[in-house]
Amino acid sequence: MRAMAWWGAGVALAGATGAGAPPGPGVWAAAGQDLRVAMDVDTTMIHLGDPVSVLLRVDHPADWSVEWADSLDVGPFEVLSYGVAPPNAAPGGDGAVSAAALILTSFELGELEIPVIEIPVVGPDGTVRTLFTDPYRIGVVSVGLDESGDIREIRGPLSIARNWWLLMPWLLLAAALAAGALYVHRRRRARPAAEISRPKVPPRPHHLVALEALDELERSALLERGEVKTWHVRVSEIVRTYVEGQLEVPALEMTTREVVAGLRNAALGSRITGTFHTFLARCDLVKFAKLRPDADASREVLGAARTLVELTSGPGRVPEADNGERPDEPAEAAGDGR
Repeated sequence: MRAMAWWGAGVALAGATGAGAPPGPGVWAAAGQDLRVAMDVDTTMIHLGDPVSVLLRVDHPADWSVEWADSLDVGPFEVLSYGVAPPNAAPGGDGAVSAAALILTSFELGELEIPVIEIPVVGPDGTVRTLFTDPYRIGVVSVGLDESGDIREIRGPLSIARNWWLLMPWLLLAAALAAGALYVHRRRRARPAAEISRPKVPPRPHHLVALEALDELERSALLERGEVKTWHVRVSEIVRTYVEGQLEVPALEMTTREVVAGLRNAALGSRITGTFHTFLARCDLVKFAKLRPDADASREVLGAARTLVELTSGPGRVPEADNGERPDEPAEAAGDGR
């Protein structure tokens, strides 16, 4: 659009000047004053990278033609656009006007010069005349300089006004989380006191637990199914669990010899300790030596286990006599149950 405006201006200017006008600045006259070239520039100073509009106008006879180049070298300027208009009749019908428009720019600072541009014109008989434009100086200055020539300060970031209402949901959420955390903390601190105030259910006596387990085993059908080994394993586990809880001897993790040694340290008396030894040994024979007693002998082992539990239970164990036996011990608790 800008180049077309320059074409129109060039045609109008050519008509106003006329073919016989004397050449001015930027105009070179050909032989006979029949050919003229003019270069019009819209400015004498630009900022770095700004466009410069240049109009090339050639006045020539109607039967002559201008051979415009496909590209123009105008360094140190760069050609942004280049267009050629078809010839137009000069005002008054005397001759013709051909025009070309250029948009130039430069990325170099200083006083720069548009160089001489050569424009060939061809006559009807093939004669070639070359027209030359005048050089044109243009000042190119930097962007961002104030009148004093100093570089302007970099502007800081724009401040955005805060809308505190947008923060209200987040503030309320933070307050709710803080209140919830405080509530949970207080509940956890208050929980131990509440638990201490509750009466604890005393644990069941070990001998009652053992006797109930023996009764349940007696009601089972293990012996009817011939599972003698399972019967003896279960009887031994019940008694060992009772010894571990009542007498504080870890019998479940010990061998029979270690259990007997622990019972001696518990000061049960030699007779009861021996009865325990006999009972555990009979169970070991079935578990490890593949002994298979009949049902009656197996029930005697369960009776011996019940007797051992009853002898060592109660509020307090009777101390040993001077001979190492308890006064109320039977002569044989389980020794005859083989």
